[in-house]
Amino acid sequence: MNRRQFSKTAGLGTLGAAVGAAAFQARTARSEPGEEIIDIHQHVNFHARSNEEFIEHQKKMGVTTTVLLPSGSALSRVSTDRGKSNGLAARVFGTFAAARLAKAHPESFAFFCNEIPDVDGADRELEKWLENGAVGIGEQKFNLECDSGPMIRLYEVASAYEVPFLLHFQHEAYNKGFDRFHKILERFPKVNFIGHAQTWWGNIDAKHVQKDMYPKTKVTPGGITDRYLADYPNMFGDLSAGSGKNALDRDEEHAVAFLERHQDKLMLGTDCADTVGEGGKCSGSGQIANVMQFVSDPEIRTKILSGNAKRIIKLG
Repeated sequence: MNRRQFSKTAGLGTLGAAVGAAAFQARTARSEPGEEIIDIHQHVNFHARSNEEFIEHQKKMGVTTTVLLPSGSALSRVSTDRGKSNGLAARVFGTFAAARLAKAHPESFAFFCNEIPDVDGADRELEKWLENGAVGIGEQKFNLECDSGPMIRLYEVASAYEVPFLLHFQHEAYNKGFDRFHKILERFPKVNFIGHAQTWWGNIDAKHVQKDMYPKTKVTPGGITDRYLADYPNMFGDLSAGSGKNALDRDEEHAVAFLERHQDKLMLGTDCADTVGEGGKCSGSGQIANVMQFVSDPEIRTKILSGNAKRIIKLG
């Protein structure tokens, strides 16, 4: 792999001692009053959740600004698993619905745009929305190689408009060929790519078994994701969903070091479809609590909760 040599963070053992068992209390933490939280990963009609339920959900989590990630067209083709992956496999609505909600509540929402990469005119569809308020592209979640021709065409759009591009990496399912993605990072240095989902988060571990979607073992630093974040200035991480939460939960000592090491590259996202916005049924509130618990430095916490998103996404 053509990349700068990755240097492992030293002192993990002493860090673990410093953290101590007292740091790992039950996760009931919430953001401090007035602390800004930007959620870079949510959806309209996520598993049929109403807009009213969704807005209340975000308020309960303490989120101040939410980025809406739409689905592409509803079509039956190989890239959508013959329609099974339409709506991001979660009944998510498309860009029009995301734009409508964002424009109705501009103080609370921004939106990305999306389309199936291998349909005719996908690039023009994205360009249309980027010229009408969309601030990024994604969530790209289609059964294609991450370096295939149709994906390259959309990366070119992101490069031309200088907007971020969020991908769902899932082994043998979506954006396949994760180990080759460094070639894309090198080819498109002007695009800030945001990694998400099971394969992205599993590969924080140098010993990751690719078929394991939610590994529970301790983490050995230096996995592909760890190296991408360290070696490429245009690679960022989305902390959302069960996969992002599992990445921190599985090894709390490592989580503290990882969040500090990549403090300029990580962004809070939730990607939870519940209606409660709190407690054990809401992985998003649990991940916010993780950040509050594992990051003691308020400056680093601000970067992860809002600062990095402001820097990478043109939120206005």
